[in-house]
Amino acid sequence: MTADTPARTPFRKILIANRGEIALRIIRTARALGYRTVAVHSTADAGARHVREADQAVCIGEPLPAQSYLRIPALIDAARRSGADAVHPGYGFLAENEDFAQACHDAGLVFIGPSAEAIRAMGNKAGAKVLMQAAGVPCIPGYQGEDQSEARLADEAGRIGFPVMIKATAGGGGRGMRLVNSAAEFPELLRSARSEAQSAFGDPEVILERAIVRPRHIEIQVFADRHGHAIHLGERDCSVQRRHQKLIEEAPSPAVDAELRARMGATAVAAVKAIRYEGAGTLEFLLDAEGRYYFMEMNTRLQVEHPVTEAITGLDLVALQLRVAAGAPLAIAQEDVRFSGHAIEVRLCAEDADQGFMPQSGTMALWQMPPQLRVEHALHSGAEIPPYYDSMIAKLIARGDSREDARRLLMAGLEDAVALGVTTNQAFLHRCLGHEVFAAGGATTAFIAEHQAALLAPDAALRARAAAIAAVLLYETTAAPQAPGQRRLAPSLPIGMRLQVGGETVAASVVLTAEGAFAVGLGDTHHRIALRTMEGHRARFTCNGLEESVVFHRDGATLLMQYAGLPIRIEDRTRAAAARQGDAGGDGKVRASMNGRVVAVQAAVGDTVQAGQPVLTLEAMKMEHVHAAPVTGRLIALHVKPGDQVAASRVVAEIEAQAPAATPA
Repeated sequence: MTADTPARTPFRKILIANRGEIALRIIRTARALGYRTVAVHSTADAGARHVREADQAVCIGEPLPAQSYLRIPALIDAARRSGADAVHPGYGFLAENEDFAQACHDAGLVFIGPSAEAIRAMGNKAGAKVLMQAAGVPCIPGYQGEDQSEARLADEAGRIGFPVMIKATAGGGGRGMRLVNSAAEFPELLRSARSEAQSAFGDPEVILERAIVRPRHIEIQVFADRHGHAIHLGERDCSVQRRHQKLIEEAPSPAVDAELRARMGATAVAAVKAIRYEGAGTLEFLLDAEGRYYFMEMNTRLQVEHPVTEAITGLDLVALQLRVAAGAPLAIAQEDVRFSGHAIEVRLCAEDADQGFMPQSGTMALWQMPPQLRVEHALHSGAEIPPYYDSMIAKLIARGDSREDARRLLMAGLEDAVALGVTTNQAFLHRCLGHEVFAAGGATTAFIAEHQAALLAPDAALRARAAAIAAVLLYETTAAPQAPGQRRLAPSLPIGMRLQVGGETVAASVVLTAEGAFAVGLGDTHHRIALRTMEGHRARFTCNGLEESVVFHRDGATLLMQYAGLPIRIEDRTRAAAARQGDAGGDGKVRASMNGRVVAVQAAVGDTVQAGQPVLTLEAMKMEHVHAAPVTGRLIALHVKPGDQVAASRVVAEIEAQAPAATPA
């Protein structure tokens, strides 16, 4: 595809055009190989860990990605000012932007990735499908034409047949992707997909594809150099997803045997050779129940889930990237690639699984990661999770001799990981790993949708036990008693407490027994708790005869606690006034569910709206979130307009509730 070019000039200093855990991952390998590194950051990331750990750092703009991490001139200028002679884009942001690769080339910088031509060809889903079809790669039937009118797209969707997938042609990560089940919902889902694609990638163009029911999502890792060599490093199974974004990845896939691996690998290698690709890349396929596979897209960059491939091959993929970018040939041939053991990765995200995986932001009060896992992150206790970027905050990876070894180790590591202060999907990930379908290796892309009720089901007994322990910790950490055994509470004198646990208010009664233990009553349940030790953020206690530990952090009336692998937030509402009737959502006020930016307003002042009808849409962490009317009535106030940045809980609209019609006598 590209003309032969001379070997690149060796580079010495790398500017990392990214942030967070991937920036730190690149810094680690670059430093081990003797390269100097330059970090870039927005004003929101001025105190971030990747900024502190790089040799140099440059501020490139304001918090929003369009004002910082997506500003090509600012990045080129940062490289010039710092003396960097190479740029690593990481993943996300501009990693698959051909204009950025070309700008680096034009500035005399080595772009650690494929050429701008290759990115342009394969980074665009429509163009990539045409190329792959020409190369004989099986592709999903669909539409990838230039006519992007709503009428043409609607006609093509009908021709393909529902269900159909709408996909942004640029970028990936599930952004700009919608599953459409009927013609009636096509217009609104098309608008939403285009809006999200424009925001995430600066390009609203989409393609349409037939939706394959319950497939596996299998991707093949490839590497190619400028000397005509190309290899594959096996497959990764990325089937466990929510909102078309991967949550759990593993290698090898439990659905791929050696023969299928060889066929898919050969297809991937032939594809990258056909386009004279250079660097790291991933070809993504859907695998149906009959073993047929279909090309979806190619990611012309390093993948988030590359650690599982590293774990079973023993290779450092970033080191391979740097070697190829410097013009050296691949030091490994296909027959030298060996696979050993099994690896599983989970993406820890700042999101609330119980609230539709809504992104979260704020301060991570307590952060402790398990030493038995490989953990890629850029956090520390007290770190801020800003609302402007992707919700993924860490990756936890376990490797074992067998799949079961890796699964068991990862489940234990998730139980030990402490992430308190910002709601995460930690408990949800643990339930996914523990589900019998995943344990048997049977998860498809429909796994979460089909088992969501079980995966989200609260453990009432565990929550009750946690609430009882929390009541004792709240007592013990209020006005700090001198030491266990020196109590302010007299034996047999009960005190009443009101606790809010997971959105539910519960009444607790705490009594100090003559033996120095606590008797805690919660409704119909009773617990006997004896505190053994309390040092820092960890307490050891006996509850109903079982000795165990808990990790906690107290901030005023809020107790953040991790117990039996469950992160839980408990609010001491003992002294708070009872909630006013109507405050639970019946007051007609629409409140922002998170910090975000208004991207669409779907109703006007004076309109009559039905309960559940969309009023406006916020974008946070690159995802759109529709805010609906809580009651039926007339929209009397709209306090925001498209483009406004709003804080969580801010009232953005007000609805005057409509009185129910009188029932005839």
